Amino acid sequence: MTPVTRREFLSSSAAVGGGFLLAMRIPEREAGERLLRTALFEPNAYLSIASDDTVTIFVVRHEMGQGVRTLLPMMVAEELEADPTRIRLEQAVTGPRFAGIRLHTSGSGSSRGTYEVLRKAGAAAKEMLVTAAAERWGVAAATCRAESGAVIHHGSGRRLTYGQLAEAAAAQPVPEEPRLKDPADFRLLGTPMRRVDGPDIVTGRARYGIDVRIPGMCVASIERAPVLGARLVRFDAARALQQPGVLHVLAVTSGIQHGVAVVAEHTWAAMRARRELAIEWDLGREQTFDSDRFMADFPRRLDEDDLYVVRHEGDALAALASAAARHAATYVFPFQAHAPLETMNCTADVRADGAEFWVPTQTQHRCMEQAVKVTGLPEEKIRIHATLMGGGFGRRLFADYLAEAAEISRAMAQPVQVVWTREDETRYGYFQPCTAERLEGGLDADGRLVALVHRGSASDLTVYAIHGGRDIYDDTPPDPKAPDHYSSGLSPWGAFDNPYDIPHLRVAVADVPSPVPHGPWRAVEYPSTVFARESFLDELAHLSGQDPLAFRLGVIGEGRRMIGPIPLDRARLAMVHRVAAERSGWDQPLPEDGRRRGRGLAANVYHGGSYIALVAEVSLAEDLSDLRVERMTCVVDCGIALNPLGVTGQAESGIVWGLSYTLHGKIDFKSGQAVQRGYRHFRVLAMDEMPALDIHVVPSRERPGGFGEHAVPMVAPAVTSAVFAATGIRVRRLPVTSTALRASG
Repeated sequence: MTPVTRREFLSSSAAVGGGFLLAMRIPEREAGERLLRTALFEPNAYLSIASDDTVTIFVVRHEMGQGVRTLLPMMVAEELEADPTRIRLEQAVTGPRFAGIRLHTSGSGSSRGTYEVLRKAGAAAKEMLVTAAAERWGVAAATCRAESGAVIHHGSGRRLTYGQLAEAAAAQPVPEEPRLKDPADFRLLGTPMRRVDGPDIVTGRARYGIDVRIPGMCVASIERAPVLGARLVRFDAARALQQPGVLHVLAVTSGIQHGVAVVAEHTWAAMRARRELAIEWDLGREQTFDSDRFMADFPRRLDEDDLYVVRHEGDALAALASAAARHAATYVFPFQAHAPLETMNCTADVRADGAEFWVPTQTQHRCMEQAVKVTGLPEEKIRIHATLMGGGFGRRLFADYLAEAAEISRAMAQPVQVVWTREDETRYGYFQPCTAERLEGGLDADGRLVALVHRGSASDLTVYAIHGGRDIYDDTPPDPKAPDHYSSGLSPWGAFDNPYDIPHLRVAVADVPSPVPHGPWRAVEYPSTVFARESFLDELAHLSGQDPLAFRLGVIGEGRRMIGPIPLDRARLAMVHRVAAERSGWDQPLPEDGRRRGRGLAANVYHGGSYIALVAEVSLAEDLSDLRVERMTCVVDCGIALNPLGVTGQAESGIVWGLSYTLHGKIDFKSGQAVQRGYRHFRVLAMDEMPALDIHVVPSRERPGGFGEHAVPMVAPAVTSAVFAATGIRVRRLPVTSTALRASG
């Protein structure tokens, strides 16, 4: 089957529901202010209906390119039967209206976490409107139906709009369990819908955090500690203050690292004056930290006896000892940066009696926590505007950059926008931990996998401690961990929830701290564990003399089971394997054109909700000087694909992210500081490196399993297994480079 290109799909789907979303109005088109309408009917926090028939749907997750401002309103509108031309969207903000509602976007959980809640919100409002109309007409509610923003009486054809019914509907009791549609009756959900904000984004009208301009605003740029954990001793700002446009220079201690901020009339003046600062730092004990030495210590740490139990089933050590064949391998995943296109920024206006923030964030709750902490103001005196984000990837799950802006604005007593440079972004944020995974497997005489021991390194996400106020660089040790610290947290992902049917399985992790601040990165723990797990399965397949697909199908098993609280349907896992193999031409010969060619397969189950298999096809020059990923086939079973176009886009995005870290991504630390200083050194995938993509979304009636970062973890093992198929060279340390391949070949 010839894959459909994204352009062809967009063209063919333009007439399918496109008008629904294009008719929606969003705040950026209305100067960021809520229109002054009288909402007569507000049955819940998620929607309101005004007398002019306008339906306002509040978006309770944050938009960073994943399409939640398109998808979440679809859930409400599906059950509400609203008139699409009368819908407008508004970003939910912290405050009494949304008390107890999670204004936070992470873990690819937006659709999964709101599927029932938002549908019930729409369905409850619809029932109240229908009841109000039936009472006005003196008829049974069963004789009425809701359709396109109105209630219609079957027998007489009488019609009342939602605006006309709003006041009467507000007097109705709110149903606790409104009747929801059968998914077979969905009109919107399951239909490809283009992004509501797509036209504004591509035409430059969309307003990101870095675009915010408010009266009296100045701009701050921060020179941060050059070494992890360095302390500010003193600084001389005389030369910086002489630069045109510079207003003030002050110390900043609210972020991840200490710094000195230059506040100026405009961005360029602030950034240029940073060069003129004379700063004395106490470099501290981490000035000798070296990531190469840190990685070299992994084997010793994985051999220690005090590893934390993650998952034990059967007796893997005894089964290994009696296995007909044994094999072991160690995989290393380096430090990674987030590298979003829009660098960190926040605009703060802190006054004695209140504060206001404009911030591209994934989490208003943590923003509010930092705002309260730095300003000393109560929550009711603080307003947060969550803007669009030019990429999040987990970096914007914490509010260090808001804390910096709050501290500076409070000191200046005027609005301040803090803007990070690209170099700041690469060197001074928090990072994906560098980890190692050692796996040892045992096969019986028939080549079946009977035992697996998985030892990994678990570097905790220290940004949680930093956000909570703990100094990770002082001499106070962290609280000791309980023996079940990792297993009770179902961690590490991909090791705890290994989806394969292995009779004897032992998983344990070593706590390997580093001074590098660690935080969530796209797919969090899965990239490193799945890289190791899926690569090792490929190694075992070749050890057993079996085709990798056949070997994998043999270890998937049958039926359903629970891994702790995580459900697993092995039939779905086997199915995505088979479909990916079929669509990729797994059994078909590759071209013979003088290049070395191979295919590799990897799969994962994301938190028991979504099943993904990926086949990579690569080619290499005969002398290994040129590696090209030619084609990626991705098969997704995420339950009901609420917006198939959104799922396809997220799969494409995840593959690009995965290829970036597989082929290029790595942050090195020397003398306590990050070596890479921007896109020139920490490369992301270029357009001419992009392979052909075939994304297939499996039709399903299962509950939505969520989809966002799901495709990321399988990219590396699929590519490295394809490299082995082409060259016979095993890649166990990322990124994959021609230099490393030639050294191994």
